[in-house]
Amino acid sequence: VKGMFVHPAQIAAVLKRHPEVAKARLVVGRAGEKDTMTLHCEVGAHTALSQEEALAEALARSLHDLTKMKGEVELHAPGALANDGKVIEDARSYE
Repeated sequence: VKGMFVHPAQIAAVLKRHPEVAKARLVVGRAGEKDTMTLHCEVGAHTALSQEEALAEALARSLHDLTKMKGEVELHAPGALANDGKVIEDARSYE
């Protein structure tokens, strides 16, 4: 991503900092000529909207701290992410 490597262990370290996240997947994409990354996270249904905003910001900071790259964070309800074992998904298309 952006000429740097991102390892599953880095995503695991992000989750270790935020026990309220049950599961996560980093999706690497492309917007024009730039790589993008979005961390999709499953959080409990009982999380209030104000808590979700603070959690998303904290996750974005942790992602930046551990990968040295900025990324977006999207929060999802439990069960929303595929259960296929992937931690990082490369969704880039160069066509």
